[in-house]
Amino acid sequence: MAIHEKSLIRPEDIKSQENLVIDGIDVSGHWSTFISARNITDYNEKMQDEIAALPGGENIHRCWQCGSCTNACTVNALEPRFNPRYWIYLIRMGLESELLRDKDIIWQCVSCNKCTNICPRDVVPEGIMKATAKWLELKGHTEVNPSTHFDEAFMEQISATGRIEEGKTMRMLFKRTGRSLFQDWLIEMVKRIAVKMPMHYVFGMGIEQIIPPRVSGWRKQLGPALDEYVHESEKKQRQALGLDQLISMAQAEVRPAHHKAAE
Repeated sequence: MAIHEKSLIRPEDIKSQENLVIDGIDVSGHWSTFISARNITDYNEKMQDEIAALPGGENIHRCWQCGSCTNACTVNALEPRFNPRYWIYLIRMGLESELLRDKDIIWQCVSCNKCTNICPRDVVPEGIMKATAKWLELKGHTEVNPSTHFDEAFMEQISATGRIEEGKTMRMLFKRTGRSLFQDWLIEMVKRIAVKMPMHYVFGMGIEQIIPPRVSGWRKQLGPALDEYVHESEKKQRQALGLDQLISMAQAEVRPAHHKAAE
């Protein structure tokens, strides 16, 4: 289904003649406005399958472009360029270069799920936005965002102990994102907690910093099963995106260089 919204036409693609007269008729300005033609040659025919292989993107094939997701979108109300329907259209058409033009705003989804609740086809647009943001990271089009670092820190603790300790999660997140723990808001929050929280809770939190809580027998039973599941899921995602093949090709190119250097 074609996209007809004027808001989706890039300003740089709108051309007009300030002074144009044809057969004695002045058609300057608005009357001579047209949209520049574009030749798109870099179709990614596997793009929809790549997004569908990531968590949240499984139902992208159900979309029939009704626009309910964008109409209900919280972010779109403030930033018209944030358009889930349009991005789903680009993904299904394989227009990767067009999608990349909006790579800096796709991650702004706030997961309010208004789009998912109103979608008549159970496409789960919120999930597709998350899958698309992850796809951009895996493909190297964008840097790893803080939410990904948080997810990794969270899963590492779950894998190791079966539980999480909030303080450690925050420390791991700050370390990976290059931030200092001595944030003004964090210091103020700790002060208020120390004043209002009962002492036995504060003492317990302190103990957890030294001896992290863990589920009894976790690493012997459930932990390995979770690690295997995560490993297999990530392997399938890399295969769907062709990342393993790219890594192998890169390694093959590096090996001859090493051999020449050794000689």
